[in-house]
Amino acid sequence: GKRRGLNFDPELLYAGAMFHDIGLMPSHSSTHDRFEVDGANAAREFLRSHKIPEQDIDHVWTAIALHTTPGIPQYMHPVVALLTAGVEMDVLGIDYTSFADADRESVVSAFPRTPHFKEDILQAFYDGIHHKPETTFGNVKADVLADKDPNFKRGNFCSVIRNSMWRG
Repeated sequence: GKRRGLNFDPELLYAGAMFHDIGLMPSHSSTHDRFEVDGANAAREFLRSHKIPEQDIDHVWTAIALHTTPGIPQYMHPVVALLTAGVEMDVLGIDYTSFADADRESVVSAFPRTPHFKEDILQAFYDGIHHKPETTFGNVKADVLADKDPNFKRGNFCSVIRNSMWRG
């Protein structure tokens, strides 16, 4: 955020970072909402219990809800943009080379990755969403289910339109 010259509250960004994947946990997973919404709702509840202003809560909620939606968050409030940028760097390696080797190594030294981080995180995603596959329609987590479950049937936007009750 500082490199981008953005004005942001680091505590709100921290809250978003801490809650962004909590919706994958059974204790915070609903039966019907996307895991991102589950995490955003958990963060909202936590922040409200600590009397955080509603506008700040809304920024954190939106940041968590959109952190897996590419192409939109970077145009929003800095907390929203930065949470997504952090997740994209950490998990996908987006902008990896724009950080110095020493900076990346410093972070990994302080917060080590598991030896098989890439497969471990894919498994964590699968474990957190496989019980509600309908929530992956139109988002990247459908790729996780398709990778891990040979019986997964990906939703198709065009089929939904063609099979709707509307004439035409």
